[in-house]
Amino acid sequence: MVTRQIPNPKDILELMQFKRPEWNARKRRLDAALTIADLRTIAQRRTPKAAFDYTDGAAEGELSIARARQAFEDIEFHPGILTPAPSVDTSCEVLGGPSALPFGIAPTGFTRLMQTEGETAGAGAAAAAGIPFTLSTLGTTSIEDVRATNPHGRNWFQLYVMRDREISYGLTRRAAAAGFDTLFFTVDTPVGGARLRDKRNGFSIPPQLTLGTIINAIPRPWWWIDFLTTPKLEFASLSTTGGTVGELLDAAMDPTISYDDLEVIRGMWPGKIVIKGVQTVTDAKKLIDLGVDGIVLSNHGGRQLDRAPIPFRLLPEVVREVGKDATVIVDTGIMNGADIVASIALGATFTLVGRAYLYGLMAGGRQGVDRAIAILRSEIERTMKLLGVSTLAELGPRHVTQLTRLTPVAQPVRARAPRTSTAAKA
Repeated sequence: MVTRQIPNPKDILELMQFKRPEWNARKRRLDAALTIADLRTIAQRRTPKAAFDYTDGAAEGELSIARARQAFEDIEFHPGILTPAPSVDTSCEVLGGPSALPFGIAPTGFTRLMQTEGETAGAGAAAAAGIPFTLSTLGTTSIEDVRATNPHGRNWFQLYVMRDREISYGLTRRAAAAGFDTLFFTVDTPVGGARLRDKRNGFSIPPQLTLGTIINAIPRPWWWIDFLTTPKLEFASLSTTGGTVGELLDAAMDPTISYDDLEVIRGMWPGKIVIKGVQTVTDAKKLIDLGVDGIVLSNHGGRQLDRAPIPFRLLPEVVREVGKDATVIVDTGIMNGADIVASIALGATFTLVGRAYLYGLMAGGRQGVDRAIAILRSEIERTMKLLGVSTLAELGPRHVTQLTRLTPVAQPVRARAPRTSTAAKA
């Protein structure tokens, strides 16, 4: 039988330890976010629909981004046992320099429209975390201001080839002069993708007020106060704006971009050059054979060609074909530190996160970006410890199996009609 007794008041008091309240509302909501998905929920609540959907959305039916995320979920880890990893080293070397974590911040356009701190928050958080920050050609903070924010860290610049080539050349020279060490030559945007959420929302640069946007803004006054009381948006490349994002891209980009343009830019750039937007094994091999410093397997976050190849699914074959010593970077669909660990295990040198950082930005500005990085770091460290590895170099294909959900169907062979001889015809 259980022996019962009158509760001791002292014991009760020991059980009733109340948590000290957090009076800072921003810190309170960010501390409550345990995953990137939690940050996304906060971001959606705090950001007007048009700006949130620009970040969250993708092209057409948004199949590419959904498939990319599903591919990361469709993996199986194989932990080693009796291989203690009480502490882990998440640092790595990429493109001639260090990174404290196996991911950097991807280039994103129009970032200050999502939250007014924009690229300054991203570059500052990257500097604090010891990881690279990538500025987009369509960024809303200048090359020089990003450098001022992150003067001692690693800054990378993502370049679009514009119809007016002199714009692209000028940006290349400015990034080099500002000490950016790597150029991401982007090849997957000859025209803008059909981003249907933006069209349905009437999302434009600058934002256009409609009855719908005003109604949507009523419960989010802080966003409009920030937008209207901070400096006017400045773009890294566009001197004039007006229209939807797709219209701006179509007006600025050039569908005639070719290997000749790559050679011109390569001759101008003194640092490392990486080709972003590679989506086939054939192109990966050709580029590595040409001697570029690296490639990024990416379908632009699903924002260009819908139903495009899944970068994470391409990774093992690309690594087999181009060699383990080639710099192969992966982006698109990363929402968890485990996604990053799986990518490194299958041969990626490095990864990039875009939306994950932007959800943090929209949720809480610079502090939100810090929180996004902290969440990913924690997930990376925990996954490595559970796998029984102490360094990224210990990760290998033995730790990950890609489970099959989408499988290519063999192309049918068309039967040829039998030839009929002249004599038979006669």
